[in-house]
Amino acid sequence: MSDFPQDPIPPQPPPPPYIPPPTPASSGLSDNLAAALAYITIIPAIVFLVLEPYNRIPLVRFHAFQSIGLCIVSILLNVVLRIGQEILHIIPLTGLLFACLNMVIALVIFIAWLIAILKAFKGEWYKLPFIGDIAERQARV
Repeated sequence: MSDFPQDPIPPQPPPPPYIPPPTPASSGLSDNLAAALAYITIIPAIVFLVLEPYNRIPLVRFHAFQSIGLCIVSILLNVVLRIGQEILHIIPLTGLLFACLNMVIALVIFIAWLIAILKAFKGEWYKLPFIGDIAERQARV
């Protein structure tokens, strides 16, 4: 046996830390940030159109639809250029012409994309030509 007397009551563990009650769920993103993130790729745009509460915010819906429209226009222009290049490949220097045309179109789309992101981050309803009207009609439905 040991020389020390044994305690009749074992030590109690400390009380658990205070955990505040849960707060109502918030979206976590501001409307402007969500609208700007919709332009990163087509995936966040689709996600924002599906998820609550973003699909009920007109600004986010507008920029998500406009982002999808810009992506579709970009893909269509690339397909048209590729088909044109394949059809006209027998004519000399058409490869260079289509390469220059492709770079100009890519630069214009990139600048439109940057402007749209900045305007969305500021909370503005900036409409791109042709695409913006369609996106606005879809966002207000």
